[in-house]
Formats: sequence, structure tokens, C-alpha cells
Amino acid sequence: MTKKDLKEFLDSKVVQYNNFKFIESDPIQIPHLFTKKEDIEIAGFLTATIAWGNRKSIINNAKRMILLLENAPFDFVMNHEETDLEKLLPFVHRTFNGKDFIQFINSLQHIYKNHGGLESAFSKHAKKDSLQKSISNFKTTFFEIEHLPRTQKHVSDPLKNSAAKRINMFLRWMIRNDKAGVDFGIWKSLSPSQLSCPLDVHSGNVARKLGLLTRKQNDGKALFELDTNLRKLDKNDPVKYDFALFGLGVFEGF
Repeated sequence: MTKKDLKEFLDSKVVQYNNFKFIESDPIQIPHLFTKKEDIEIAGFLTATIAWGNRKSIINNAKRMILLLENAPFDFVMNHEETDLEKLLPFVHRTFNGKDFIQFINSLQHIYKNHGGLESAFSKHAKKDSLQKSISNFKTTFFEIEHLPRTQKHVSDPLKNSAAKRINMFLRWMIRNDKAGVDFGIWKSLSPSQLSCPLDVHSGNVARKLGLLTRKQNDGKALFELDTNLRKLDKNDPVKYDFALFGLGVFEGF
């Protein structure tokens, strides 16, 4: 397949999957429950944090998280009492437990009170064509308050060769304005051209079959290789191809 053929093929798959119907089976439906910027951010961040494993389980547990936050994520983060956190303790999604959940609420409050919110925290250290240093610095900021060491594993660090799939997915949600009503595009201080593709088993396998990726591990080095090749197809919106790669892998078994 020539580069032109590959681009035309992938562009057609973006059109096929990057539309409103995508939401009904995807975890992005959780932040779509809200209209206020901060509620969308927090619901999206928490949902993305537990986005590994069975998609149905991810969606169900993300809904539980929102319910535990009284369907008002930002208000709960900013105004909760210590006793309000006790009801979060029974929560479990795979290795993310109630203690991690409580830590995330406290760290999110710290981000909003002392660092201008999630958008501001991720905007710092942004490079022209990458947010991977921003993600690494965000992790440092997120855990600069007293915290449980175990909870650190739930925020990836790209500078330690992580593909940081879940945070890259969250950033896609917040920054891309796809005009199709899927990605929100509510963060105006950052550009879609800075985004990296959420690299997982599905997108990685499809990317290898299409010659977009040669590295076998789904790690930070693989992400850089995939990013480089996707930017050759569309330097302004490279992660729109996440819809194509994911759709081909999950829905078509490509």
C-alpha cells in the first residue's frame, strides 16, 4: 500500500468511527454526562485512569465513581469533608482501589487550588509537537502533596518509557475538537498537533500490520515511532487516526 493509499484508507476509517455513535460503547460517554468544563475534566480524568480491561466493566465502574461523587465531580473535589471520603473506600477497579480513589480526589483538589486546574497543569512544559514532558511533570505535581506510594503507579510517566495510553486518551478527549461531538476540544491552550496516539494492544497490532510501527513492545519508544508516522499523514491532527486504528482492531478484528 502506498502512503497515499494508506492515508485514504485510514481517513475513510476515521470518518466511519469518529462520529456520535462511537460514544455509546466507549468510556468517553462518562464525561459526556456533564456540561461544565471542570466536571467534564474530572469525570474524564477519573474514567481514563481506570480505562484498562473490559470496556463494559470500565464504563460501569466509571459510572459508580461519578455516583460516589454525588454526580457533581468538581463540587465534590473542592468542597468535600474528610468524612465524605469514607464512602469511596469500598471502590475497586482491578488494581485501583478506594484508597487510590481518595488520593486522586485530594490530588485533584491540590491541582485546582494551587495549579490553576487540570488544563493549566498539563499546559506547563508542553513542547511544540509533544506533551510527553508535560505528562511527566504533571505526575510530579499530582503527587507533590502527601500521598500513598502505591497510588503513583496509576499515573504514567512517559519519560520512564511508558506509552501513557490512558493519559494520552484523556488529553485527546480534552484537546481535539473533532466537530463530530465525540472529543470535547474544551482546552484551548493546547493544540491537537501536540497530541500522541493512545497506544494499546489493539492500535499497536493494527499499526504494525499497516507498517506504521515496527517496535514489538507498546512502550514510549513505540509511541514515538507511531507518532512520527501519523504526523506524516496529518501533522495538524495526527491522533484522529486513533479512531481508525482502534476501530479496525476492536470492531473489525483487522
